[in-house]
Amino acid sequence: MQAKIRIDNANSTYGDQPYTKQYGECGTMAEYIHFTPEYLLNDAVIQLYGLRGRVFVHEWAHLRWGVYDEYNKEKPFYHSNGRIEFYEVTAGGSLQPCHIDPQTSLPTDKCKFFPDRNQNTNSSLMSLPSLDSVSTFCRKNEHNNKAPNLQNEKCDNKATWTVIFEDSVDKDALQTLKPLESPPPPPSFKVVQRAQRVVCLILDVSGSMEGARILQQRQAATHFLRYIIEDQASVGIVTFSTSASTLRSLTIIDSDITRETLVQLLPKRASGSTNMCLGLSQGLHVLQKDNGDVLGDEIIFLTDGQATDNIAGCAPSAIQSGAIISTIAFSNSAAQALTEMADKTGGIFFIAKDDMISNQLMDAFASLTLSTGDYTNEPLESVGARTSDWFNGTVSVDQTVGNKTSFVIIYEIRFPSIYIQSPSGSIYTQTNMSHDGLLKTVTLNIPGTAEPGDWKYSIQTTSNQAFTITVTSQAAHDDVPPIIVKTHMNQQFSDGTKPMTVFAEVSQNYRPVINAEVWATLESETGSEHTLQLLDNGAGADAFQGDGIYSRYFTKIVNGRNSLKVRVKNQGGQTRFAVQKNSGAPYVPGYVVNGVVQLNPPKPPVSEEPLEVGNFTRTATGESFVVKLSGTTPPNFPPNRITDLSAEIQEDTVLLSWTAPGEDLDQGTAKSYEIRWSFDLDMLRNSFSNGHVVNTAAVSPHEAGSVEQHSFNLSFPIQNGTTLFFAVQSEDEQNAKSETSNIAQASKILHGPKPPGVSNPGMNLTVLVISVCVVIMVICFIVAVTAWAVRRRNRFV
Repeated sequence: MQAKIRIDNANSTYGDQPYTKQYGECGTMAEYIHFTPEYLLNDAVIQLYGLRGRVFVHEWAHLRWGVYDEYNKEKPFYHSNGRIEFYEVTAGGSLQPCHIDPQTSLPTDKCKFFPDRNQNTNSSLMSLPSLDSVSTFCRKNEHNNKAPNLQNEKCDNKATWTVIFEDSVDKDALQTLKPLESPPPPPSFKVVQRAQRVVCLILDVSGSMEGARILQQRQAATHFLRYIIEDQASVGIVTFSTSASTLRSLTIIDSDITRETLVQLLPKRASGSTNMCLGLSQGLHVLQKDNGDVLGDEIIFLTDGQATDNIAGCAPSAIQSGAIISTIAFSNSAAQALTEMADKTGGIFFIAKDDMISNQLMDAFASLTLSTGDYTNEPLESVGARTSDWFNGTVSVDQTVGNKTSFVIIYEIRFPSIYIQSPSGSIYTQTNMSHDGLLKTVTLNIPGTAEPGDWKYSIQTTSNQAFTITVTSQAAHDDVPPIIVKTHMNQQFSDGTKPMTVFAEVSQNYRPVINAEVWATLESETGSEHTLQLLDNGAGADAFQGDGIYSRYFTKIVNGRNSLKVRVKNQGGQTRFAVQKNSGAPYVPGYVVNGVVQLNPPKPPVSEEPLEVGNFTRTATGESFVVKLSGTTPPNFPPNRITDLSAEIQEDTVLLSWTAPGEDLDQGTAKSYEIRWSFDLDMLRNSFSNGHVVNTAAVSPHEAGSVEQHSFNLSFPIQNGTTLFFAVQSEDEQNAKSETSNIAQASKILHGPKPPGVSNPGMNLTVLVISVCVVIMVICFIVAVTAWAVRRRNRFV
């Protein structure tokens, strides 16, 4: 599903609370906004989060401009130079005294605030969009850069307005923005509802495809037609070489017989030149046959070489047709226009090596179900090997999948011996499998729903040959979506000036799956291969710990086109469904109107207990990416920026904690740390080298991802109420320094009977929760007395 604004069933972690899926760097576009039908149709929800238009602008700022929230529900209060500050964005105002927690010297979690509905504050939309007077984003002169919120943490303490105008995707256009001479036109929305899928396979049968390539094309396309393409989808088949031919017009997939009919039509011979434009034109003609246009229809275009005709000349018309064009480059020499067509139409670009072991062509076809948003078909395993002996492996079938489970083994030379064992011990051999000698394919289709648990496979061959095994399965229940994995790079084109990041999202019906073991394999078209373990630790390339997004920097980049594949499994039984959420439209418990508290309905409860996942395996193939370096060697990246520095003052000792960066971004071990502190946050942020230096001679960096701690005493006694700010830089063996870390702050607060002052920025009135409780108790008392009086009167009637 590629929509940026999604109207879908609720994420159990959020309920009907609108939110934006966001895990990139500050200023980069987020993934999508999620609204539920209940939120859009039930006006009662407006009381919880505010008018829909205001909430939409709040979420749009997350999505388009990559800004973060200016509130912090987890830490609403913090110390600042002897005072307790509220998290809001502007400074000033006052609170009534709250009960103070003696352990933290901060107000207890029962201390709440109710904003004045009629106040004149006009910012900020990233803090309280539900207030009628709020109409703009926070500017630099209004911004509270000391507040412990995500905007300060992720955006280097910058104001929202600054990020939008200086760092976002629209920064260049906004620099020349002029005031409108008249009111802007009303916004327009294009509402798209998924229809039945319409696909045309456009397959290369030119002379260079003869032999092993035409066989691999048949094997992969057969797998797509038998197991991947959805029921009720329409499929057509076109081939091209010197000319183009329609092997099958659009056909609805309504039975296994229809699937086999299409399989038998796949091309078996190859000859002639490579006239790609003829193939594209013929494919578009086939797609037009169903309703007269091709808008939203899909093309899967496979070729192994350079075009004989002028593909650059005909590609623009194909791009403008409205069709979604996914392209597969089945060799190193495939035309560059393939990447452009996929990029500009919302399709996916894949490269696939023509050696069997990589299984990249099968992986590419298996991944082409994801663009529809239908996640019922899941690739569980995809692996290849070359051996003259045994090859063994295990694939885990979890409770969310099991229907139409298939094991497909493709061999290079001779039919091997195959044994597959179910979790209960049943053994499947060749007698239970179907063998296609022409396709060199052996298939085991598990009847009914496959047993959940570990399935073991063993393949024996006496000939030195290559083979692959691909396992797919569908959802076990129509109303229970399966666990899915999606992977992508942060850039599809790189010149090496900006670090590349690998992302893999593991989820089930929007719920994050955490503590999984995730490995990414990145392979260049020249065969250079690198394997990385992706992490969900909230450090380095990873934005948030425990959000089901596993990330890592990719530093070993090489020139050319590169493939991406991810494997996921349960990590020692620790995998869970997470309940953490990092954002969401702010819920306000009530407002003060003319001095009277008006309570909103309570926020509906959501799931708060992490659930076990059980054993599972998944594979996912990401879109291929292109690297064009100015030289032949990868750039030398410094250690990654530390983003989770925290500070604490215990008596006169300062304790700092952070996650270790690497020698190159988040890999390896850095050479050294430089720690500085200041009384002034802005000075430390803008001029790190002018801060007071901390002696780090005894600090030896650990491997990237390790937890670092350093404690020290300052050269003077720290006074009660003092707030200090700290930052770190790291350095590698080439003396390249990292960016300055996030600014951590700590205050020395001596516990005492007298609570410190409390200030509430931007709020005209705050009311203690205990006052509300008293009001509720009085109301309950009146209701009880009235009910008693009615019953007593009824007894005497």
